[in-house]
Amino acid sequence: MTHHSYDTLSGALNGLKQRGYTEDFNLKENCIICTSKPLELKPEEFDIEEVHRFEGMSNPDDSSVVYAIASTYGVKGVLVDAYGAYAEAITPEMAQKLRV
Repeated sequence: MTHHSYDTLSGALNGLKQRGYTEDFNLKENCIICTSKPLELKPEEFDIEEVHRFEGMSNPDDSSVVYAIASTYGVKGVLVDAYGAYAEAITPEMAQKLRV
């Protein structure tokens, strides 16, 4: 497996898109949803293939993480979230899946 490294959030999103992670996912309590397809993925229906973390330039609290996700249905995309923001808002199964 090739290791990819990105300096910026936008660089990661562009690089992942060029490598086939074309869908945008949003985090829900017990699943992730695809914004362009009627698709909800439970934790057992997707794998996190890469994780890229970024810290804000002026504020370390302004941090984000990009997950490169592949579903069991062949759909690949990205999920962008803030560090720790999901800890209280999602099920333990989703938290465990995202703790990579």
